[in-house]
Amino acid sequence: MAVDGVDGSGKPVFADQLAGVLREQTRPVVRASVDDFHHPRVQRYRRGRSSPSGFWLDSFDYDRLRHDLLDPLGPAGSRRYRTAVHDLDTDQHLDLPWVVGPPGVVPVLDGLFLHRDELHDLWELSVFLDVPFDVTAARMAARDGSNPDPHHPSMRRYVDAQRTYFKSCPPAKRADLVIDNSDWDRPALQADR
Repeated sequence: MAVDGVDGSGKPVFADQLAGVLREQTRPVVRASVDDFHHPRVQRYRRGRSSPSGFWLDSFDYDRLRHDLLDPLGPAGSRRYRTAVHDLDTDQHLDLPWVVGPPGVVPVLDGLFLHRDELHDLWELSVFLDVPFDVTAARMAARDGSNPDPHHPSMRRYVDAQRTYFKSCPPAKRADLVIDNSDWDRPALQADR
């Protein structure tokens, strides 16, 4: 299962809650984040530290995401998986031990760009959290200290990359469910899309 949305849309919290519901139904869950499958810094910033195309094209190692997590936990997979290959804070490669999940294990992954062409056909269920950039930028400012204005030049890398994503792989059309998560306390299913 995938929980997609722009930076600041609430993906980790929503995915944790989804995983909790599944566990309450006695389903075994592997909770993971695409943030643990970043490319090393040198590759992420090879087009420049403020490049939107660099953020869109170079941020994540989708080959390792598939190889180490998604394919093993897919319908014909071995269930032998890893939930991380890179430590973003230290910029170090991780070589975690392989874990074997139980039969029927459900991966719940949160992250950006999860409806890309390379990934969108992998999900049993996918969610897109639809939140306007003015709301997400304010949340990011509170969380990270970034500028709260989505039009500020320092936000261009993120906002423009996500707009590129919307144009090339419209997640609101590809997702099984679209949820307006503008109000943390009142997420709302969008019926008309």
